[in-house]
Amino acid sequence: MMMIDEDLQQWQDHTNNLVNALIEDGTNEEVHHTIEHHFSSTDFDVLEKAAITAFKMGLEIEDPEEAELENGDKVFAFDIITEQPLDEDIIFEETKKMFDLAKLCNVDYDGWGTYFEE
Repeated sequence: MMMIDEDLQQWQDHTNNLVNALIEDGTNEEVHHTIEHHFSSTDFDVLEKAAITAFKMGLEIEDPEEAELENGDKVFAFDIITEQPLDEDIIFEETKKMFDLAKLCNVDYDGWGTYFEE
């Protein structure tokens, strides 16, 4: 029996909720949406290696930058940017790849976000 990872299940729910919310708000479903997948780590070197790995896979990455958590701790973060149709299955397939990449590289996957399209 195939067990889906609890964290991955959370991202499946996140994906479905986000796509549905965008559709309800009237985003243009006919156009591709810019998807930003968020990665973070408290260790810059580890995060940088993850970014290099993603880059070598042919993914579009943004430069890693320092961010501050609510509790004041510093983390380093970068995004992988893709363009996808607003389709739960397609985006979740991509999310699974990003989730696996984060596990492989020992960084945190912090989910994805996108923008409303006119």
